[in-house]
Amino acid sequence: MSAVVPARVGAAAAEVRPTGKAPRRPVHTVIGILILAFMLFPLYWMINVSLQPAGNAVATPWLPFDFTLRGYTTAIADQGRNLVTSLLISLGAVVFSLVVATPAAYAMAHFKFGRWATVILFGILITQMVPPIVVTNAVYSVYSDLGMLNTLGGLILADSAAGIPFSIILMRAFMGSIPASIVEAAYVDGAGHVRAFFSIVLPMSRNALITAGLFTFLFAWGDFLFALTLTTTEDLRPITLGLYTYVGSFVADWSPIMATAVLSSLPAIVLLVLAQRYVAAGVTGGAVKS
Repeated sequence: MSAVVPARVGAAAAEVRPTGKAPRRPVHTVIGILILAFMLFPLYWMINVSLQPAGNAVATPWLPFDFTLRGYTTAIADQGRNLVTSLLISLGAVVFSLVVATPAAYAMAHFKFGRWATVILFGILITQMVPPIVVTNAVYSVYSDLGMLNTLGGLILADSAAGIPFSIILMRAFMGSIPASIVEAAYVDGAGHVRAFFSIVLPMSRNALITAGLFTFLFAWGDFLFALTLTTTEDLRPITLGLYTYVGSFVADWSPIMATAVLSSLPAIVLLVLAQRYVAAGVTGGAVKS
């Protein structure tokens, strides 16, 4: 009898033992769907208006029953050149930012700077706190003196100003989490600083490089202030400025405008979908010191 009672008690305890997973409640699912629908509604409405034949955005029906691609053909004809310009500027800013920021982050993470490392990092953080309009006014004066207004290289250099500090901060944290013994083992095998950097550190920092490059691309792709200030002609115009000038005071046909907005959103959406797992690993990679 005494052996049966503990067995029953153990069976009862096993039945009520928590499994570690909270039960799913339908109300939570419904609330989540409603929040997601509320957040995605502007994107849906933008696509809906872009597929309409013509007319005011307010009078657009809820569903594009009578849809047409006329807005997209008009947008590509009018803004296709600006889309290519933004793509070149964004890719150039990514390349330039990574070329400058990657070795700087490696040096700050693995070289002994003493107290100067904190001073340098603090200076980098200060650059992120300066209002962009202040930087833009100063850059305009310099560009005007150097003849760099309305140039592709000038816009790439200006947009890299936002990507380089962010990339240094992100990759320094990630590279600092790489065990020093791995780099020292490369030194023992005869590799120098440059060889260890390219053969050991860069492959291990792939997630951080992709994350830094992605955010730099998004910074440059969505830039409006530098594009408005540093370009004075229509020969070189990013898509943000092209969309701004596309919208007049009285717009009778919103279909091409919304189609341009959809096209300008596609690169960011595609890159975020493709690189989301690398971004998650790159952002959290330097959070814990190995």
